[in-house]
Amino acid sequence: MQGVVERLDEAGRPAWIIAMIAGFIVFFPLGVAILAFLIWSGRMGCGTNSAWGEHRAARWQRKMDRMQERMARWQEMGSRAFSGGSASTGNRAFDEYRHETIRRLEDEAHEFRSFLDRLRHARDKAEFDQFMAERRAAGKTEVEPRGERPEDDQRPH
Repeated sequence: MQGVVERLDEAGRPAWIIAMIAGFIVFFPLGVAILAFLIWSGRMGCGTNSAWGEHRAARWQRKMDRMQERMARWQEMGSRAFSGGSASTGNRAFDEYRHETIRRLEDEAHEFRSFLDRLRHARDKAEFDQFMAERRAAGKTEVEPRGERPEDDQRPH
């Protein structure tokens, strides 16, 4: 029996799974016995002390370490690329030119955003005016703002 276990261990987990399935096909209690043995011995990674579980934990830790290194590099690159006090290139004239160009581009971006806001506001106003004109043309009365009707002034606030 020990020789069979050693050969299946050498072949790995797929061999154990095949043996378990064959056990279920040949004689149901044999399949159940193999399954119980796999779980009890930790060969399927179900136990906390299994070597496979340790391997999995070590692999997970390596992945997490790599991810932390990548995040640190991204943060470093981001702080250099997007900070106002970006690292000097060693060429003072270029640094001044770069600083002035970045400032000018930021000003232009702000002006462009303001232009887009004004454009959206004008479009919204035109759509609202068109809606109101269509509503008046349909014979409906215009909704009066609160406080402009005489009965609004008489209600307690």
